[in-house]
Amino acid sequence: MVEQKNCSFCGEAIEPGTGKLFVRKDGSIFYFCSSKCENNFRLGRAPRRVPWTRAGRKAMGKE
Repeated sequence: MVEQKNCSFCGEAIEPGTGKLFVRKDGSIFYFCSSKCENNFRLGRAPRRVPWTRAGRKAMGKE
C-alpha cells in the first residue's frame, strides 16, 4: 500500500504521484497539494487565518 501524505498548509490528503515536496536547509519536510498552498506558505500566511484550510475552518468553529 502506498503511503498518503497530507498537505502541510491546507491539511488535505495528497494522492501518490502528485503534489510537491519542499525540504528546508535544516531538514524539515513540507508537502504541498497545489501551487496555491505552496505560494501561501512561502508568503508566510498562517493556515488558521485562511478560511478554506482545515485549520482555518476549525479556528472559525465550522468543523
